[in-house]
Amino acid sequence: MDAAGRVLVIACGALAREIMALKRANGWDGMDVTCLPPELHNRPERIPESVANAIREARQTHTRMFVAYADCGTGGALDRVLQAEGVERLPGAHCYEFFATSPEFMALHDAEPGTFYLTDFLVRHYERLVEVGLGMDRHPELAREYFRHYRRVVYLVQAPDAQLSAQAAAIAVRLGLGYEERRTGYGDLASTLAGVAHRAGNEMVIEPPRSLRG
Repeated sequence: MDAAGRVLVIACGALAREIMALKRANGWDGMDVTCLPPELHNRPERIPESVANAIREARQTHTRMFVAYADCGTGGALDRVLQAEGVERLPGAHCYEFFATSPEFMALHDAEPGTFYLTDFLVRHYERLVEVGLGMDRHPELAREYFRHYRRVVYLVQAPDAQLSAQAAAIAVRLGLGYEERRTGYGDLASTLAGVAHRAGNEMVIEPPRSLRG
């Protein structure tokens, strides 16, 4: 049974806080949100299949869907899944690009390709996702290998918080890198989801793939 014409956003768990904040602030009452584990960031080859499974399961309740992932290191594999399923996604290569917006991110990249980016989520969960997730808690020497070619940390700030800024600066010190902070807000995440909410309110229908049509 369709969820009364609602749109379902299938999101990366790393975006859950930001999406729910936008949903509340903008009164997107016709939008449902479900999240996949943020740990998929460390295994991007698993993202396309995980998203495909979530879409197919969601077709039992929703005909309107949107995927809140960028390419996220899948090398175009996610786009191939979404093309087959008839579902759109966030713009850009990764969350750093859509938070900063493409022009600003490209300027950051051109100024220093050896940049390690942080977001609010990654600052909050750095220990679990980076230190533990990459094994640096057990083998500190790995940090030298992982960050051999990095020169700076850039913290892309969604919601200014003095404690998070202090944590981000401490991460840079720990890694022996320079530190910069850019207040991006929600960037293209906000404008894209606003468009999704608007189209849902105007009866946006996403056609199922041919294999699922009668």
